[in-house]
Amino acid sequence: MTRVKQSVVLAVSALLSWQATAHPHSFISMHSQLVNKDGQLTAIDMRWTMDEITSADLLYDAGNAKPGDEVWKQLAAEVMANVLGQHYFTEFWHGKQKVKFENRPTAYGLSRDGHKAVLTFTLPLASPQPLAGQSYRFSTFDPTYYVDMHYDKEANVTLPADAPEGCKLSVHTPKPNEDLTAYALSLDKADAPPEDMDLGQQFAQQVTLTCP
Repeated sequence: MTRVKQSVVLAVSALLSWQATAHPHSFISMHSQLVNKDGQLTAIDMRWTMDEITSADLLYDAGNAKPGDEVWKQLAAEVMANVLGQHYFTEFWHGKQKVKFENRPTAYGLSRDGHKAVLTFTLPLASPQPLAGQSYRFSTFDPTYYVDMHYDKEANVTLPADAPEGCKLSVHTPKPNEDLTAYALSLDKADAPPEDMDLGQQFAQQVTLTCP
């Protein structure tokens, strides 16, 4: 397990992405579903599917383990610890007020989907947020842009079945200018952009939730 701890970046062994010569080096395809209880937003169910190169080390350690075997639980705990260390790689806003999360997910797990590793977890909000007449926005990203975290399509973000009538979701995908894109492409594995640049945020998709 030590190898995984040393190599996991954003909950995965991104250092195995030896084929990449520029940022990003690892890719995660996301699905998110909002969780509603009694007309209040309480959590986000997340599913992160890692690219095959990124998944290789985790799946190697899992071997032929079946779903539910102890090795999956151990790997999931290590991966989740890295995600928690970065505050779920997620920012959630209500107007200009940042919404806080609980320190621990209410559920999480790691599994195999072909040659890809899949992390699932429930990200709980520290306090339920009212939906009626409100608007929220959230983004999930690696600040260094070492890992590209993205929704392949807008339909990969969904409302709960019991969401108040009229609530809508939209996904905005930014279009960074040529200079910023060229800078990201110029970064090698050993390079890291300045912290105050927050490079990953400039490439991050933003999800907006509005309810009448």
